[in-house]
Amino acid sequence: MIGAIAGDVIGSVFEHRPTKSREFPLFREGSCFTDDTVLTIAVADAIVGGLPYGESIWRWGNRYPFAGYGGAFRGWLMSDVRTPYGSWGNGSAMRVAPVGWAFDSEEEVLRQAQLSAEVTHDHPEGIKGAESVALAVFLARTGYGKERIRALLSERFGYELDRTVEAIRPEYRFDISCQGSVPEAIIAFLDSESYEDAVRLAVSLGGDADTQACIAGGIAEAFYGEVPAAIRSVVRSRLPEELTGVIESFGARFGVEF
Repeated sequence: MIGAIAGDVIGSVFEHRPTKSREFPLFREGSCFTDDTVLTIAVADAIVGGLPYGESIWRWGNRYPFAGYGGAFRGWLMSDVRTPYGSWGNGSAMRVAPVGWAFDSEEEVLRQAQLSAEVTHDHPEGIKGAESVALAVFLARTGYGKERIRALLSERFGYELDRTVEAIRPEYRFDISCQGSVPEAIIAFLDSESYEDAVRLAVSLGGDADTQACIAGGIAEAFYGEVPAAIRSVVRSRLPEELTGVIESFGARFGVEF
């Protein structure tokens, strides 16, 4: 799941200052982890520790209250009665990569993705976004080729994945909905030639850069088998020890390199 977190860190400086270029420094002084990383860690920690997803997400979210959450999610964090709020936002999809690594059947990956999403994002599009990303990670890590992944996700979720980043990019704008950002992030992976290329393509859409790079990066790590050591090293240096501890525990259990 370091692929998802690295995508978040790389994309962080472009979330509100979008670029349509693939050529940019991977890391700048302000490159940092955001809510995407915190909540990916929360899902991973829930899996490792056997905790309910909602409890872990609430706990980690409150540990990092200024990580850049949306307004509705901030309200959920501060509420004494934590009920889902009908969201179709891409927050459900950005945090779900660990599910695709941790479970060993398509059915269980989809079930766990739904469970991880519906504690906040119980709108059908919010659940679908999480399921599609988790399934993409699962398919990628279990040896499926890109065209098969494209076909299976298109058939199951109805996403138009026969587009290309080059065709999408000119008119694409910032969009936090699952339906308006998750397919495009998946396409960034499908169009890529390497892990780094997937992240660059996702950022170059000029949209919700950190989240789309997080999604594309999580799938790309599973497909290409690694995140380059130079990228992992920089990302590790920008994470607090308690976050790297969860990544290491998750990696040791599920064979994911950090």
